[in-house]
Amino acid sequence: MSQAVRCEHHDAIIIGAGISGLYQLYRLRELGLDVRVFETGGDVGGTWYWNRYPGARFDSESYSYGFSFSEELLQEWEWSEHFAPQPETLRYVNFVADKFDLRREIRFHTRIVRASWDEAALTWEVEAEDGHRARACWLITAIGPLSVPQLPIIKGMEDFRGHAFHTSDWPREPLDLADRRVGIIGTGATAVQLIPVVAETAGHLTVFQRSPNWCAPLHNAPIDAEAQAQIKAGYDTIFARCRASHGAFIHDADRRKAMEVSPQEREAFYEKLYGEPGFGIWMGNFRDTFVDEAANRTISEFMARKIRVRVRDPETAEKLVPKDHGFGTRRVPMETGYYETFNRDNVRLVDLNQMPIKRISPAGVVTSGEEHRLDILVYATGFDAVTGGFDLIDIRGCNGQSLKEKWANGPRTLLGMQISGFPNMFTIVGPHNAASFCNIPRCSEQNVEWVTDCIRHMRARGVRRMEAQEAAEAEWTTHVHESAARMLYSKVDSWFMGVNPNRPGKNRRIFLLYGAGAPLYREKCAAAAANGYEGFKLA
Repeated sequence: MSQAVRCEHHDAIIIGAGISGLYQLYRLRELGLDVRVFETGGDVGGTWYWNRYPGARFDSESYSYGFSFSEELLQEWEWSEHFAPQPETLRYVNFVADKFDLRREIRFHTRIVRASWDEAALTWEVEAEDGHRARACWLITAIGPLSVPQLPIIKGMEDFRGHAFHTSDWPREPLDLADRRVGIIGTGATAVQLIPVVAETAGHLTVFQRSPNWCAPLHNAPIDAEAQAQIKAGYDTIFARCRASHGAFIHDADRRKAMEVSPQEREAFYEKLYGEPGFGIWMGNFRDTFVDEAANRTISEFMARKIRVRVRDPETAEKLVPKDHGFGTRRVPMETGYYETFNRDNVRLVDLNQMPIKRISPAGVVTSGEEHRLDILVYATGFDAVTGGFDLIDIRGCNGQSLKEKWANGPRTLLGMQISGFPNMFTIVGPHNAASFCNIPRCSEQNVEWVTDCIRHMRARGVRRMEAQEAAEAEWTTHVHESAARMLYSKVDSWFMGVNPNRPGKNRRIFLLYGAGAPLYREKCAAAAANGYEGFKLA
């Protein structure tokens, strides 16, 4: 047998070497386990390895995002900005990997394409694209909720003679945009970061917009020496605030209701939030803003007025005001100068509702109105969210059951951690898991620690097999859907709800995340563990 297809044997296999996979490796190594991590990319970092487009950065505060498990790490690392740019974040992840010598268990440039459960041996076997195989008792997926780039379905995409790519595949070599005609398809969170930066250097920028989003100012700034000292002295407080908040950010909902205060007080509060950094205007708003349509209408009207003030041309401004959903019912992109970008002479906004794209031609983009001649075409068209990474792997559980087929009508899990019929497989930051609708490192640390404690519990008792019970899985899935039903985002088409216009057959409105909040999720996970992993079959 050739070296390429020999089968490794380990205690645990982790798929993915991003933030979550690295921390899971660190914790399992502490248990003394033999662990192998398989990573598609050429180095650590996950989303921060792949997404190198200009303008990419955090929209959660840097110091609330980094790992919390090592006081030494917290004191050694210094974030330069309140919302760190991608290159700095990638340096941080590399710093962590170096500090804790994590790379020696990682096999890079390895895309896992199959995983199958062997009931007789009580092990998982995974197979890579290159034929490499490995077996282990435990399989842990750390593939990320936004890791599978999604290209649109447009006739003639292969005909374009210029340079075309998805934002997650931004060229590694410097790309000179000066005097170039650039087109960007999409106005989601990625595009909102990218568009102002490209506009500064491109000869001309054409933005093709299907659905405008409600965007809020990021208000980023450097971290000075005084703030740095306060951050380092205050990490316990920062992480305590995150732990107590619904989304594990430093922002949490105001306990008042929008409809119970006067219009003047409400407007003043919105102005305050609009002028503050970060997600406060989304995560720290009145507590009825995202459950009551009348309350939501007040913040939506406020945000619309802001757009109309910042964009000089009234017609362009109206195109940028969403009409199909209220503020915060989709993921809110955080922006720096985004709306002002459309005041520039070298920027044009094309509304695809008025002039739909007919095809991509060798020279550019053909809409119903004209041909837009381009040198560079960027697809800022998002990701096949949450379940997309699972769909790329042929995962087979008991009796050869296919996970993709099991989830054909939407995911079903227990605690977003395990799946009935798929023993000893843990899905950190997966569907129906609070970590997929959260300040991810804060919630993924909880995931990792829960999984680690579970494996410690199994080893201490000689348990070799753990599987979600079907009835408990059904109960959890019902809880997930019922929790989402009261929220306004459940009435809106978005990736939260599994709606993907670029994937035929993936347009059923089925909630993919966990919307009842990180604190309640943590309580439920802790209760299951305290009751001997109630809802799971241990054998």
